[in-house]
Amino acid sequence: MTKDIGIKVNAPKEEPRKGDKKNPFNGTLPVRGKLFEGKVVKAKGKDTVVLQKEAPVYFSKFKRYGRSKNSIHAHVPSNLQVNEGDIVVAAECRPLAKSVSFVVVEVKE
Repeated sequence: MTKDIGIKVNAPKEEPRKGDKKNPFNGTLPVRGKLFEGKVVKAKGKDTVVLQKEAPVYFSKFKRYGRSKNSIHAHVPSNLQVNEGDIVVAAECRPLAKSVSFVVVEVKE
């Protein structure tokens, strides 16, 4: 049984690990605020990934665009499988660790 988290995403079909409270679909973790869509650049941590988003930035002085990169750390719930190179959507939540304030809610195909 998965609950509605208030965001239009595909709910995971796998069963979560028993006692996983940091899961927005089956646990007690509420999501709010910003959504972050990016590419997974590191997936080495335990239940944590590093996401990176590239965006063009316009410099009016030079009349050209430059590249900007933002990266965040996000928690991976136990019923999602995330690998390096995947495009994922992360939602903001309460702070889970010193640098983790987002949770992965969907893996894009």
